[in-house]
Amino acid sequence: MLRNGAIAIVAGAILARLWGGLGRWWIAALLMLWPSFGGHWLEVWFLNWLRPRISSTRAVQVAARFVVWFVGGSGLAVGMGLTAIALATAQPAHWPAWWLGGLALIGIELAAHLALQLRGLPSFFNGRG
Repeated sequence: MLRNGAIAIVAGAILARLWGGLGRWWIAALLMLWPSFGGHWLEVWFLNWLRPRISSTRAVQVAARFVVWFVGGSGLAVGMGLTAIALATAQPAHWPAWWLGGLALIGIELAAHLALQLRGLPSFFNGRG
């Protein structure tokens, strides 16, 4: 919880800066909880529920993980958009393509697992995490 909160705080500061100032930092940090906290629970669901129920071959595991990251990331992006609209911080003229959230979460997860791999911990890359 602490790690996901810290990620949301830092990513929220970056997002607020892109939006034009740190005055929107708290809203941006709240929105960034979707990928940080939601992404964490998506990964936990894959590891503890889905992975034991599918084939243990590496190709199936990799494909399933990418599908979960993509579908989950797309859903998290929609949640972020709806939250932003509910907070009246964004009234987009049009929604971004739904698949951008999926691609973004794949990139975020690969970066996180690369950090784990470089530290010698179980990760996507070594098949232990």
